[in-house]
Amino acid sequence: MSELAQIVDRYLAIAGGFGVAVPLGSFGFSGQETARLFSAFDEDYQVSRYLKFTRQAGPEFSINGFPQTHVALDQRIRGLL
Repeated sequence: MSELAQIVDRYLAIAGGFGVAVPLGSFGFSGQETARLFSAFDEDYQVSRYLKFTRQAGPEFSINGFPQTHVALDQRIRGLL
């Protein structure tokens, strides 16, 4: 879960708070690493219920085969850390 904690920290630094959709590319990973990491979180029921992926303007990433551009985290994700 240390990877998840790092993602939550980065998300908060970018978004300024929970519930804000931020570009997946803003996390600073390569495209392949972004797709791998967020796909893994999306496959984990305990984590995925606190992630909301959306498709807006911007670079797309394949998250479990679906094109996505942004993610918002629900504050309840802290319960997993």
